[in-house]
Amino acid sequence: MDYRELGRTGWRVSTISFGAWAIGGTWGSISDDESMAALHRALEMGVNFFDTADVYGDGRSEKLLARLKRDCRDPFFVATKAGRRLNPHVAGGYTKANLTSFIERSLKNLETESIDLLELHCPPTEVYYQPEVFGWLDELVEAGKLRYYGVSVEKVEEALKAIEYPGVQSVQIIFNIFRQRPAELFFSEAQRRKVGILARLPLSSGMLTGKFKSDAAFEPDDHRAFNRHGEEFDRGETFSGLDFSLGLKAVEELRPLVPADSSLAQMALRWILMFPEVTCAIPGAKRPAQVEENVKGADVPPLSDETMKKIRSVYDSLVKDEVHHRW
Repeated sequence: MDYRELGRTGWRVSTISFGAWAIGGTWGSISDDESMAALHRALEMGVNFFDTADVYGDGRSEKLLARLKRDCRDPFFVATKAGRRLNPHVAGGYTKANLTSFIERSLKNLETESIDLLELHCPPTEVYYQPEVFGWLDELVEAGKLRYYGVSVEKVEEALKAIEYPGVQSVQIIFNIFRQRPAELFFSEAQRRKVGILARLPLSSGMLTGKFKSDAAFEPDDHRAFNRHGEEFDRGETFSGLDFSLGLKAVEELRPLVPADSSLAQMALRWILMFPEVTCAIPGAKRPAQVEENVKGADVPPLSDETMKKIRSVYDSLVKDEVHHRW
């Protein structure tokens, strides 16, 4: 496992980390015992950064990470998120009282006195233009409730605005072979300001595993069944906002580029790590075998310039017109 510095925190985090959305819910059937086995396997393989949120299973994911900390002596970092408990999820709900309430609940779920990294959870764009919100986060750091804070965003515009605030240590953004826009401007700006980048949905909701067929069926509580057009939350969170059939076509174009002794998923993760500005990718996992598959992505040799160009060509020819301008 390789490690990279996260922002100005002084932390060195595993380049393949653990996204804990799936062990909370809305990704089909889950078992807490199997989820715990996956978390333990991640630690065994060198993962030391886990990303969750208070709404993943209504706290279920946070509580599993608290169990992991009780079980293990080895230190690790936990990032959680706040904001999506608001209903309706509107900018006006981002008040000091609401944020404090959400954070207190996460502190209880995580069984800790201070959250390692708190991320605003994809708030409406207007929130990034409300400096008082970031001032409240500064106060929570001063009070010892948070060690550091960052943001999780939907759009590049939001990411660029967020890093203007000096307390922002990290930006979590969708970045994968099917969502390449962040690398154009945001990455260089984040690097200049020494802000960490967490690449979420690195496998495009599983599309970049290459395991789906056109007749793929998902369980009713799986967002890949009910959010393909943004019915419940931002469309870009499901298959990167890409039409399912078009995504399958792009996957077939990528298959011949996979290095020997690697999987498509591992190549997709290695592709992300080819960008030195990225701190880590945070693929999700529900089972130990998925963790093992993901972590091996860090061991894939660097992709050649030719392979990188061909991957970009697939994006430009099949994907870009569908997603690039949206996020």
